[in-house]
Amino acid sequence: MLQEQEQRHIYYDRDLDIEAYNLSGIVQKFPNHFHEYYVIGFVEGGKRHLWCKGKEYDVSEGDLLLFNPRDNHYCGPINGEILDYRAVNINPEVMERTVGEITGKPYMPYFTDTVVYKSDITQSVRDLYLAILEHAPKLEKEETLFFLIEQILREYASDFESADILQPNPRIKTLCTYIEEHYAENLTLDDLLAMTDFGKSYLLRSFTKQTGVSPYRYLQTIRLDKARKFLEQGIAPIDAAGMAGFADQSHFTHFFKEFIGLTPKQYQRIFQNNTEQAETDDDEK
Repeated sequence: MLQEQEQRHIYYDRDLDIEAYNLSGIVQKFPNHFHEYYVIGFVEGGKRHLWCKGKEYDVSEGDLLLFNPRDNHYCGPINGEILDYRAVNINPEVMERTVGEITGKPYMPYFTDTVVYKSDITQSVRDLYLAILEHAPKLEKEETLFFLIEQILREYASDFESADILQPNPRIKTLCTYIEEHYAENLTLDDLLAMTDFGKSYLLRSFTKQTGVSPYRYLQTIRLDKARKFLEQGIAPIDAAGMAGFADQSHFTHFFKEFIGLTPKQYQRIFQNNTEQAETDDDEK
């Protein structure tokens, strides 16, 4: 059974303040979304069709994946193949600090390549994942992280401020800010329309074109990021769901697993126990 083959492991390293995770035997499609953090990952097995920022890629074993904060992306299996994938998640403030320690100038890097086919850097991602998994000494973990980031900075990154990034126009930015500030409320399309002179169809088309996601998907993604932070703080999933604006815990759990790949309880566990690990259990699927 494909469902029984699935394994999802996630670890939080307190020394580095980053997450490392491994998905294996996965057939799940991941919907269009974005993260507020950097993702550096690679395909260990299987094939996926990936969409990111309007471009399409076929990725397979040995391919490196680089996502900036707010890079909208989604993927699905090719020919029903199951996915094996490893990655690390790095919050912007941690990335900025790490870049500063490497280069002497703290700044937010911008990954210029989403996919690097058959990249040697995948070994560095694997090394960092294993160092976190095996609770290696802090010096070893720091050295491994620095080596990984240094490779990417040298070959596949620029300064975020100087990068040629297409930004939403001021009116769409205003709508994004409103959603980010009112994420816990029961927002409607009329609420957004009241801030513009757009028609409904034009607003939906313009917002989706300029941000990469629809207004509702943007709201979902913001809510999930807020909920993720509430869970990290030890807030109970049922309370995190309400605080983030979800109608009920069932709705929250469905979207959390669809986007993150884990249930809220599984995710929260890595911040609560000694092993700092979360993985799927039969009673939480």
